[in-house]
Amino acid sequence: MLWIKELNPCAARRHACMESFALPGAHPAFCSGLRTGSEAGAAPVAPELYALEPRAKTPKNAQKRLPAHTMTSSRKTKAALQAAPDLHAQLGLRPGQSIELLKELHILTRDGRLNQDSRRKLKQVNHLLQFIEKVRQELPPREGGLLLADHGAGKSYLGFMLYDLWRTRHEPGRELGHLYGIETRADLVERSRELAARLGFERMSFINTSAAESAASAALPDVFDVVTALHACDTATDDAIAFALRKQARAIVLALCCQAEVAARLRMNKALQLARTPLAELWRHPLHTREMGSQLTNVLRCLYLESQGYAVTVTELVGWEHSMKNELIIAMWTGHKKRSAAERLQALLAQFGLEALLAERFPALRA
Repeated sequence: MLWIKELNPCAARRHACMESFALPGAHPAFCSGLRTGSEAGAAPVAPELYALEPRAKTPKNAQKRLPAHTMTSSRKTKAALQAAPDLHAQLGLRPGQSIELLKELHILTRDGRLNQDSRRKLKQVNHLLQFIEKVRQELPPREGGLLLADHGAGKSYLGFMLYDLWRTRHEPGRELGHLYGIETRADLVERSRELAARLGFERMSFINTSAAESAASAALPDVFDVVTALHACDTATDDAIAFALRKQARAIVLALCCQAEVAARLRMNKALQLARTPLAELWRHPLHTREMGSQLTNVLRCLYLESQGYAVTVTELVGWEHSMKNELIIAMWTGHKKRSAAERLQALLAQFGLEALLAERFPALRA
């Protein structure tokens, strides 16, 4: 038999609490004092006054659903992907982007899936494609189409995806004329050549040479419209800049990578600079030396491009959560060479004890 205690001062609160559960068959007048067993001072109540209805059982094969506000982010993402109209929307691809090409590049698996590393790579390349597409639209047309050189091509993700994008453009003089991938690793060059032949990408060529040697290569044209370098390590980016200047490139797009050369020189001269100027405190600690070297390298590159007739824009490639190598330099040829940029570059070299870099990295300023 169930027993009900006499009402106490907290009955109202307990009553409200019990009512919030909305137990089937519960009589509101007695919810506050429900107890099991016998207690002193309690009056017996017939069990039929508080008969609980049996709880309905959920079939074993029934799918459990959580309220929307309790779903984890991964489940929300999965649900969003399942609701997306097609694979392009699921993966955040531009309309018409080749799914088969992404599979050939092993960015997508054969069943159209992405792992986390491939997702980051795809996001970086797609963002860079958007910047390059804006550059293409600003360039004056060239008979036969635009010529592009991609330095540090690696597996040529950027080159193949750019070809896939530009081959659908039919603006006279602004379509793709030819794309050259420049890479030092022979196995990657051969693999890219085989893939281009299999895909029928006839206006793609791959050159097995370094960025420094490519400017003198007979396999490359004398002029280019666009020169790109996606995360070309250390001085390879400087070699790509030298290539672009020699080939009279009308646009340069650089996604910067590690920069060790300037940091190494700062480290060599640290004791002398600490005695000479308090500015050396900016790179006294090893971590600061590396960061200062990276920052100074990119500033010098921008000044050099401005001194050679380019308008320079510095921005982010993607969010920092996708890549720490996130700085992007876009340089567009204007023909206006800034003398002040050359003077400031040389002043910075003197201030930081880097005069030896002038002849090696900035030869156009020696005259």
